[in-house]
Amino acid sequence: MAFYVRKSGTGIQIKLVEEPILLGSAGTIAANREWVSKEDAFWILYADVLTNISLRELLDFHMARRKAATLAVYRVPDPKRCGIIIRGEDGIVEEFIEKPTVPTGNLAFSGVMIGTQEFVDAIPDRRPADIGFDVLPRLAGKMAAYEIDAYLLDIGTLQNYQEAQSKWPGLYQEHLEC
Repeated sequence: MAFYVRKSGTGIQIKLVEEPILLGSAGTIAANREWVSKEDAFWILYADVLTNISLRELLDFHMARRKAATLAVYRVPDPKRCGIIIRGEDGIVEEFIEKPTVPTGNLAFSGVMIGTQEFVDAIPDRRPADIGFDVLPRLAGKMAAYEIDAYLLDIGTLQNYQEAQSKWPGLYQEHLEC
């Protein structure tokens, strides 16, 4: 991916980091915080998420609200497998529960988000540290939720990866699962 981004001439910067000892999704960000330290906002994109979400629309939504983070969220049929948010009428995330045993909703975090320095500051010192378990619950009340209807598929399993091979770019809404 880094090669593609560099070759595309967009000016987007990308940095590849090898972790001999896994730090967790949040730990990786904390260990590389200097790379985004001068940014008001930056993208966090889970590598196993295949989507055609409009990043421009998500950024515009974030810039209008200026929260610690803006999460792209979507409706799922099995919320026990996902990070679930509860949001208020104002679009603010009131609660975040990673893989709840008794879900109180079905609006899930997509793995696409915009973070800020406040987000980085919320990462705990221990490693590994996970975005869903360790950071997003701490930021309840300080995040916005942007509901998407784009194609989104977690290709982190062999079955979903094979499905993506036959469906991408696929129909929107057809397989919205974590």
